[in-house]
Amino acid sequence: MSDKLEDIAKAMVQPGQGILAADESTGTIKKRFDSINVESTEDSRRDYREMLFRAEDAMKNHISGVILFDETLRQKAKDGTPLVDLIKAAGAVPGIKVDAGAQDMVGGKGIEKVTEGLDGLRGRLKEYHQLGARFAKWRSVITIADGMPSHNCVHANAHGLARYAALCQENGIVPIVEPEVLMDGDNSSHTIEQCYGVTEWALNEVFRELYFAGVNLEGIILKPNMVIAGQKCPTQASAAQVAEQTLKCLKATVPTTVPGIAFLSGGQNDTAATEHLSLMNAAGGLPWALTFSYGRALQAAALKAWSGKSENVAAAQGAFGHRAKMNGKAALGQWNNGLENAA
Repeated sequence: MSDKLEDIAKAMVQPGQGILAADESTGTIKKRFDSINVESTEDSRRDYREMLFRAEDAMKNHISGVILFDETLRQKAKDGTPLVDLIKAAGAVPGIKVDAGAQDMVGGKGIEKVTEGLDGLRGRLKEYHQLGARFAKWRSVITIADGMPSHNCVHANAHGLARYAALCQENGIVPIVEPEVLMDGDNSSHTIEQCYGVTEWALNEVFRELYFAGVNLEGIILKPNMVIAGQKCPTQASAAQVAEQTLKCLKATVPTTVPGIAFLSGGQNDTAATEHLSLMNAAGGLPWALTFSYGRALQAAALKAWSGKSENVAAAQGAFGHRAKMNGKAALGQWNNGLENAA
């Protein structure tokens, strides 16, 4: 593969393929393993991810890139093959999560967060490039609540994303820029209309800061939330409304030079995330590729099917392959309920 940032970014959003987010921190994957009564150890985490990366149909036909956690980037499969090499052999691009997590902002009342991890990032990126990573991910989170988000929160997170993105490109790594407006708002203040306003604000701020930092927009991938009502909002929008409002927001904020937008699922269930993506692609006439960068929405069924047992690997790979195929269809605007039911 070419080392040009623009070529790597295009490969990550090629038609009908998307990104597997397998970058759960040690704490997060422990919670996932707890749900299936599996102890989270270095070996069990390795076995689970190796199972995903060896799912041949999913990886070769529907997955263009894989976001890894630091531990996973360094791990080897049971037979001694580096997990990075399994990803490369499938034709996908290995990537790495580089932020140090969202921490409480001063004055944020324990609700607003700012993402940390810029200290020492240049050195870490040099090492990650040597280990095979060709893209990176940095997630910022924005919460809708009474009087929130504040300008301080939106600006600080946009500024951090821009500094991270510039450092990535300096080191030959495509930055995934992820400003996430969280779905877990309260009943009164997190309608789809409120989500639209905050998402538009956040994206405008992000692209302003990317410009100031001199980031090459042809060598990034944007990973935004969809414009959607909060999980606790009594008025939930239809799938068509989510698709319509999300596209309207993106057209108002995202420069056409950005090669691709890979949505996060953000707590949506498996089929909702797939349906929303398909409806947006079916609209057509878009200046950027629209695809997926899903974690739970790709892995939940596979994790349950696996349950930590080697005899369940084939079934788990089948479950992962099905969700990858459905989202691959959605990235082409070709998904429907009939495809789900036919599987």
